[in-house]
Amino acid sequence: MAKYICISCNAEIAPRERATRFLCPKCGEYEIVRCEKCRKLGNRYKCPKCGFEGP
Repeated sequence: MAKYICISCNAEIAPRERATRFLCPKCGEYEIVRCEKCRKLGNRYKCPKCGFEGP
């Protein structure tokens, strides 16, 4: 089982947490993983591959 880390807060994603995973909207190459809390709060994230920043 893969371990996922939130790109916004660096917290490990719990197995049953309602996190989200998606490819970067700009480059489409890096998988962005966000925990439920950061998603709800709208915390910013930055793609390490292309530098895209999103809420």
